[in-house]
Amino acid sequence: MSVRLWRGLDEVPADWGRSVVAVGTFDGVHLGHQHLLRQARGHADRLGLPLVVAAFDPPPGLVLGTLEPAVVLTGADYRARLLAEQGADAVCLLPFTPEFAEQPAAEFAERVLVGALHAAVVVPAGYGDRLPAGDADELRALGKEHGFAVEEVQPAAGTEPVTSARVRSLVTEGDVAAAHAALGRPHRVEGVVVHGAARGRELLGFPTANLECPPHTAVPADGVYAGWLVLLDGVEEQERWAAAVSVGTNPTFEGTARTVEAYALDRDDLELYGLHMAVEFTHHIRPMLRFDGIEELIAAMGRDVARCRELLLGG
Repeated sequence: MSVRLWRGLDEVPADWGRSVVAVGTFDGVHLGHQHLLRQARGHADRLGLPLVVAAFDPPPGLVLGTLEPAVVLTGADYRARLLAEQGADAVCLLPFTPEFAEQPAAEFAERVLVGALHAAVVVPAGYGDRLPAGDADELRALGKEHGFAVEEVQPAAGTEPVTSARVRSLVTEGDVAAAHAALGRPHRVEGVVVHGAARGRELLGFPTANLECPPHTAVPADGVYAGWLVLLDGVEEQERWAAAVSVGTNPTFEGTARTVEAYALDRDDLELYGLHMAVEFTHHIRPMLRFDGIEELIAAMGRDVARCRELLLGG
């Protein structure tokens, strides 16, 4: 799904007209975000205006040292795609720096919400902590001054609020099933396939794609998972394969570097080096273990693959 993507205010067209603006970080674009975006989309449709998501990037807590764990659920491009799927007509990434964090709410409103995006309605997300846009009360006061309305969105009735912090914790604990439920889709990591030790292909009989992920990627806890290996062209999906995924340091071989390696089930003919790929995590199979020998490891991997086949393909 296509979306206008502006990497900073300089890329917003000078003739951009009035819009409904959802502002926040939106890391993960989880079910809570999706609920908020549906409400924002409703305001946009009612007024006949486009919906713009103004998203801080990277997450403020990562820059300010308050994010725990210090990982990111969705990179900027993938986040923009997910926001488009939830109804955004445009995504404006606001580069977050310590200096950006220090600007007064009035300056943020004048420069971003009014000067660049011409907000008619502002829908704030994630303001448990004060961010440059100010809290809801500050925004309402600024709205009266500048001529925009502020519409807060409460969690859907009968549901517990979903937060990015909670999803990050679930992922780093390895509970990918609970993360899936909170996101409404499997958690995904992306990276470029790089050369590893080649043990999977040459020694073990399970050739793997070794993903080099960007810093601060929310990689699940060490272990073996069922999931999907996805070929990407930019951020658009081209092809996907059911996969067994290993996360960890390969303790049987005294490894020290943490890796994400995915074996596309029953495929030994894929040439993936240098390609942009994603791994989606659907089920935790077992923790990462150290085996006494290669034969024991190969037998365990065979069982892992059979379990992944059963979970993903039904047989």
